[in-house]
Amino acid sequence: MNKFINFAAGFLLASVTTASADDLPKLTIYTYDSFVSDWGPGPAIKKAFEKTCNCELNLVGAGDGAALLSRLQLEGMRTQADIALGLDTNLTARAASTGLFANHNNSLKNLNLPIDWSDDLFIPYDWGYFAFIYDNIKVKNPPKSFQELIMMPDDFKIVIQDPRSSTPGLGLLLWVKEAYPDRAAEIWEGLAPKILTVTAGWSEAYGMFTEGEADMVLSYTTSPAYHIIAENDETKSAANFDEGHYMQIEVAAKLASSKNPVLADKFLEFMTSNDFQSIIPTTNWMYPAVLAKNGLPDGFEKLISPSKSLLIPSDKAENVRSEALSEWLTALSQ
Repeated sequence: MNKFINFAAGFLLASVTTASADDLPKLTIYTYDSFVSDWGPGPAIKKAFEKTCNCELNLVGAGDGAALLSRLQLEGMRTQADIALGLDTNLTARAASTGLFANHNNSLKNLNLPIDWSDDLFIPYDWGYFAFIYDNIKVKNPPKSFQELIMMPDDFKIVIQDPRSSTPGLGLLLWVKEAYPDRAAEIWEGLAPKILTVTAGWSEAYGMFTEGEADMVLSYTTSPAYHIIAENDETKSAANFDEGHYMQIEVAAKLASSKNPVLADKFLEFMTSNDFQSIIPTTNWMYPAVLAKNGLPDGFEKLISPSKSLLIPSDKAENVRSEALSEWLTALSQ
C-alpha cells in the first residue's frame, strides 16, 4: 500500500471517528467557574464519567452558585442544562420553588454527612465549613472571633464575596446572622471598614489573597489542604472562630427540562460513586459526601475542627437571607 493509500485510509478512519463522536449524546452541566478550571475537579470527572457513559460531558462555568441559579431562572425551561451542580442548602429552597428541577431516583444510603439528609430533588456531593484564611507567617495573632476581627488594626483588610452571586458570600451572611441573631447589623457595621473589596466569586477573592492584596480571605477550613498537599506549603491557615463555623453542603440536581433525563440520572448516580468522590478532596478541596475507600488524603488531618457547627435549615434560609442581605447592604453603603 503506497503512502497516498495510507493517507486516504487514515483520513477515512478519522472522518468516521469524528462522525461517531459527533453522534454521542451530550450531557450539559452548569456549575461554578472553579469547578471547570484546569485545577478543579471538572477535567478529571469528565474523563472518569465519559469512560462509563458512551457520551460527551459538557461542563459549563456559570459563575458561583447563586449566579448559576439566577442564570437558570432567566433561561427557564429553555435552558440547555441537564444538571445544575454547585448550589447549596442556602439556595435549595429558592431553587425548588422555581419548579425547574426534577426528582432523582437515588437512595442516598451511602452518604457520610454531618447531618441527616433526605431530599427528593437535590443530591449532596461535598461539604465543608466557611472560614477566613490567613498567612501564618505574616499574621502571628489571627482573630479568633468576629469581635476580634473587628478590633484588628485599621490597616488589616479582608476580601469577601458578594452574597447575591456567590455561595461563600451568602454563607458568610448567614454565618453572621446565625452567630449573632440580634446583633448581625452591628457586626457588619464593625466589619465594613475591614473589607478591602467584595468580589463576584470565590476565585477572584482567593487570587487577591494569594497575591498578597489582603490579610484574610473568606474561604473554607479545607482550603489550607491545597497549599499543604499541592504546594508543600504550610503557611496558610484557617482562623478558628469561637462562635463556630457555618457549614456548606453542595448539591446537584436534574433539570425538569433535561433532554437527556436517563443520562442525567446516570451522572447523579455516578456522583456518589467512589470514582467521583475520590476526586473531590484534592481538586475541589472539600470533604466528600461519600467517604472514599482510602479515606482522606494525608494533609487533611492538619486542618482545624470547628468547635461548633452552624447551619440554618434550608427551608428557613431563604427568609433569613432577605433580612441578612438588607443588614449587609446597609452596613456596606455607609
